Amino acid sequence: MSPGPRAGLEHGLAACSLATAAATGTLALYALLTLTAGGLPVALAWLTKVLLDSLLHDAPAGTLAVVGTGLAGAGLVAALVPQTAQYLRAEMDRRVGLLAQDRLFAAVERFSGIGRFEDPEFLDHLRLAQQTGRTSPSQAVDGLLGVARSLLTAFGFVGSLVLLSPLMATLVMLAGLPALAAEIALSRRRARVFWDVGPAERREFFYTNLLSDIEAAKEIRLFGTGAFLRGRMLAERRTTNAAKRRLDRKELVTQAGLGFLTALMAGGGLLWAVREARTGALSVGDVTVFIAAVAGVQSGLVATAREMARSHQALLMFDHYLVVTSAGPDLPPPPDPRPLPALAGGLRLQDVWFRYSDTHPWVLRGVDLHVPHGKTLALVGLNGAGKSTLVKLICRLYDPTRGAVLWDGVDFRDVDVKEIRERISVVFQDYMEYDMTAAENIALGDLTALSDPRRIRAAAERAGMHPTLMGLSRGYDTLLSRMFFMEAKGGGTETGVLLSGGQWQRLALARALLRDDRDLMILDEPSAGLDAQAEEEIHSALVRHRQGHTSLLISHRLGAVRDADIIAVLRDGRVVEQGDHASLMAARGEYARLFALQASGYRPAEPGTTSVTGAA
Repeated sequence: MSPGPRAGLEHGLAACSLATAAATGTLALYALLTLTAGGLPVALAWLTKVLLDSLLHDAPAGTLAVVGTGLAGAGLVAALVPQTAQYLRAEMDRRVGLLAQDRLFAAVERFSGIGRFEDPEFLDHLRLAQQTGRTSPSQAVDGLLGVARSLLTAFGFVGSLVLLSPLMATLVMLAGLPALAAEIALSRRRARVFWDVGPAERREFFYTNLLSDIEAAKEIRLFGTGAFLRGRMLAERRTTNAAKRRLDRKELVTQAGLGFLTALMAGGGLLWAVREARTGALSVGDVTVFIAAVAGVQSGLVATAREMARSHQALLMFDHYLVVTSAGPDLPPPPDPRPLPALAGGLRLQDVWFRYSDTHPWVLRGVDLHVPHGKTLALVGLNGAGKSTLVKLICRLYDPTRGAVLWDGVDFRDVDVKEIRERISVVFQDYMEYDMTAAENIALGDLTALSDPRRIRAAAERAGMHPTLMGLSRGYDTLLSRMFFMEAKGGGTETGVLLSGGQWQRLALARALLRDDRDLMILDEPSAGLDAQAEEEIHSALVRHRQGHTSLLISHRLGAVRDADIIAVLRDGRVVEQGDHASLMAARGEYARLFALQASGYRPAEPGTTSVTGAA
C-alpha cells in the first residue's frame, strides 16, 4: 500500500506536474509567498533585536527610524501574506481539481470493457480516486511547499542559535527529530486506515443509497426492512468509526508526548538564556532572538514533520488516482488494427469459451454460432444459460477466454473496439434510465441526432413512444426525473416526470432504433417489461424492422422468436439445438419442451391436472 522512496518521488513529481499544468502562474506566485512567509519570522526576530539593542545603547534617531520602518514593513507583509496565499491556494485547488477530474474520467472512458467495473479492489481505488483525486495533488504540492517554508524558518533560527550558542542549537535540533519521525509514522498509519476501511465505507454507502432510493422505497416500506437495512448501515459506520478512533487515540498520545518534549526543551533553553544574560554574555536583544529562535526551531521542525506527514499522506492517497489514470488497457488493443468491412457474410462465434476469472466456473463452453447476414438469429434458454454473457462478448465488453468472435472472418481482437461498436445497435436487458430530457434519452443512442429532432421523433414513433412523449408537459423536452428541477416559464421551477417501466423500455428501444443503419442489431429481452398489447405492437414493429437486417434476438418469451430465421437453444453454456421453429418443434427436443411448457400456461387446465405455469 505504502509506496517506497522512489515511488514517493515519482508520485510527488506527478502531483507537481499536474499542478503546474493546471495553474502555472498561480502555483509560482503561491510558492513565492509561501517561502516569503518562511523567512519573515526570522527577519522579524532580528529586526526586533536590533531595535531593542539600539534603544538600550542610545542609537541615533535615523538608525531607529530605519529599523522601525523595516520592522513595520515586515509586519505589514506578514499580515498580507496569509490572506493572499489563502486566495491563491483556493484558486489552485479549483484549477487542479478541474484538470484532475477531467483526466480521471478520461482514463475511465478509455477502458474498453467492463471487467474493471466488476472488480471490488479496483472499485475501491476508483472511489478513493474520486474522493481525493481533486484535492490530493494540491495537498501534496502544498505540503511540499510547507516543508520548504518550515525548513526555511527552522534553519534560519538554527543559524541564529549557532551565533549565540552552537551547543544549544544542536540540542534544539536533536529534540525536533522525534517529532519528524512520529509524524511520518502517523501519516502512514492514516493512509493505511483509509484503505482498510474502504470496503466497509463502500458497504455503508450502498445501504445509505438503498435507504434513500425511490426504486427500493416501495419494497422497504412494504416488507418493513428499513430497520434491518439501517442496522447494517450503522454497523458498517461503527466499524469505520472504531478504526478511526484507534488512530485518533494513538495520535493523541503521540502529540501529547511531543508537546511535553517541546515544552521541556523550551523551558530549559529559557533558563540558560536568563543565566547568560545575567553574566553579560547575552544582550537583551540576544535573549529576545534566543527565545524566538528556540520557539521557531521547535515549531519549524514540528511544522516540517507535519507538512511532510501531510504531503506523504496526500501522496499515498494520490496513489489511488495514479492507479486509475495509469492503468493499461483492459482489453488489449491490436498493434495494427484491421479495417472492419461492411457485414456481408455474417457474424460467427467459433469455439467460444468464457469465464469471468480463473476462480469462476465456465459460463460458455465451446459455443459455435453463425448469424448470417440479413437474417435474424434468436437465442433462447433458461436463466444462467449464458445468453447475456454472449451479448457482452459480441459487443466486445469482454474478450473470449478461448475461441474467437469473427466478423466476416475478421477476429474482433484485431479491430479497433470503437469501430466494432460503431457497427452495432443494442438494447440491453438492464437498460439505462437517464435523468435527462426525453429527447436526450433517445439521442444518447447516437449523439449526431441531438440536434436533429426529426430523427429522434422517427425513432420514438417506431418504438411506439411518440404519443406518450407528446402528451408530456414539454413534449420531448420534458425532464424524465424528479432528482432535478427544470426551469419553468416565469423563472420558476417544476419537477420532471417519471415514466413507467414499460415506457422506459420503449424509450431504450427508441435509443437503439436511432442506430437503425448499423450492420448488426442486438435485442436483449426488448419487450420483457411490456403488457400483452404493447408486446404485440413492439414485436410486430421489430419483425418489420428486422427484415433484411442482421439481428440477434434474445427472449424468454418463445412466442416472440418463432418467426426468427434461426433459433439456437443455449443450455449450460453450450448450444444444444439450432433450426427454425418448425424443425425444432418436430425434433421434440429442448426447444419444443420449453415452448410446450410456456404454451401450457395459456391453456385451461384439464380436470385432475396441475398447472405448470409457475415452472414456465
